[in-house]
Amino acid sequence: MSYLGLDEKKTSNTVQELNILLADYHLYYQKLRNYHWNVIGKNFFDLHEKFEELYDDAKIKIDEIAERILTLRYQPTSNLSEYLEKANVKESKSDLSDSQMIKNLLDDHGTILKQMRKVVEIAEKGGDEGTIDLIGAYIRELEKTSWMLDAWKMKTSEQHKPV
Repeated sequence: MSYLGLDEKKTSNTVQELNILLADYHLYYQKLRNYHWNVIGKNFFDLHEKFEELYDDAKIKIDEIAERILTLRYQPTSNLSEYLEKANVKESKSDLSDSQMIKNLLDDHGTILKQMRKVVEIAEKGGDEGTIDLIGAYIRELEKTSWMLDAWKMKTSEQHKPV
């Protein structure tokens, strides 16, 4: 660890939270695959494509989180049983309406954002700017995706708050 100049004990705390985030992303990824395969109805074409875009992005983030853990000289969690045990995100049924799928994803985004903020908080205590930078970018991206999904479910009679 000396090549990074980080405190090993503090880094261990960061890695524990990164492994939870890794588990969350694995369940989120699989949920997106589930929804991609099983969405039906008048929004099929739009959501089928959007879910694929989201799971492709999640796949990249899974790899980057695992590689960050390896960079910190720890082993990432890599077993499905451990993901199910550690994750804050839960599995989903397949027979849902498109609106329920979007609601579930927005709920998951809130859960994942909470875990990301926890990672940043712990990484700050350890002076781990690399992890803070990585996860900070993820927070910004997931917030934007959440806004877009929320806009999709809004009724045209609803408006954003005026300034």
